[in-house]
Amino acid sequence: MDTVKSVLAAFSGLRFQDLVDIFILYVAVYYLIVFFKETRTMQMLKGLAVLLAMSLLAQILELHTIGWIMVKITEGLVFAFVVIFAPELRQIFVDIGQRRIRFRSMFKSQEELYAIIVDACKQMLKKRVGCLIVIEREVGLREYIETGSKINADITSPLLLTIFFPKTQLHDGAVIISHGKIAAAGCVLPLTQKSDIDPDLGMRHRAALGLTEITDAVAIVVSEDLRNISLSVHGKITPGIEPENLKEMLEMYGKKS
Repeated sequence: MDTVKSVLAAFSGLRFQDLVDIFILYVAVYYLIVFFKETRTMQMLKGLAVLLAMSLLAQILELHTIGWIMVKITEGLVFAFVVIFAPELRQIFVDIGQRRIRFRSMFKSQEELYAIIVDACKQMLKKRVGCLIVIEREVGLREYIETGSKINADITSPLLLTIFFPKTQLHDGAVIISHGKIAAAGCVLPLTQKSDIDPDLGMRHRAALGLTEITDAVAIVVSEDLRNISLSVHGKITPGIEPENLKEMLEMYGKKS
């Protein structure tokens, strides 16, 4: 009972300014998390959080040697953070300056999204149109999205067919799907450095492999020359997928871990 009274007493002392202060801080932290989640930086931040947790644990358990080491590492990380995250920090200020702070919006379910992608791949396979479609998962792809033309449009089969129509300016690059929307088209992806892949696989296949080797994204390739569909995930590519099986594979691999 005394605990409840103390809690109520603490809340009764809150001023309106305190609530505004908390709300602004919440919005700022939320935006930073959303922003960094769209890049591979989030994985580095998780590692930083582990180091800070170890430092705190060492202090609680009075592990002086480990605590001293962690303090020295933390001091160096302050400078390293600014250097490593400089591009992301610049982008944050650009977004604020251009008033482009955006929050995640409602979008199609995964099942609908996959159905649209499969339908588009079927049509492109029939028309002998090549494509490279990337689906973002946990690891953000902002750095690759920045290499292409921003679209931020709902996913539809006609739009995907238009983007990859031969001789258009964007058909050679990759389409990246992020948060249920086509984030960008004509994106440049890193090529795999493997030398033991099938020589029949072209540049789109190598780009799909290259990206999935360093991220957890799922990449779909329609080859106009081989007249088949391939899916790449975890640095491995599966060629010759039947369109009827593509949706099932996307549902299996496309879910965020």
